[in-house]
Amino acid sequence: MSRHPEVLWAQRSDKVYLTIALPDAKDVSVKCEPQGLFSFSALGVQGESFDFSLEFYGAIVPEGCKSNVGLRNILCSIQKEQKGWWKRLLKSEEKPAPYLKVDWNKWCDEDEEESTSSEASDDDAAAYTGEGGESSDDDGMLYLPDLEKARGSL
Repeated sequence: MSRHPEVLWAQRSDKVYLTIALPDAKDVSVKCEPQGLFSFSALGVQGESFDFSLEFYGAIVPEGCKSNVGLRNILCSIQKEQKGWWKRLLKSEEKPAPYLKVDWNKWCDEDEEESTSSEASDDDAAAYTGEGGESSDDDGMLYLPDLEKARGSL
């Protein structure tokens, strides 16, 4: 019996991003079909089988689907056939499966996209390398010398 890994998703007008939380995955298989079908399967650390399939809200371009297997997760960038914002990820109007969640770290609203698109690189896969897509623990934190400076200026 196979299990479902946690899947985080976010979208832009031209792409959908999936982050599949599956540390040390082996035999990873990702398939994209034009009508919007996405299939994933892999083996976990102890050889357990993980898989799921999604039927996206709109059509996708199979050649524009890229994936990067990292130590902690698998990152997928899926190109939409037509540029535009989907009102939901899946074609079905039912409540999505509990393993499917919004990735608030990558989320961007329609009106925010114009301001961030000029800063984004053409190759989104490059953004997926490095730290496994996670921000460092000290983002936005004051360092001790900064805190002492702030306290002294009060």
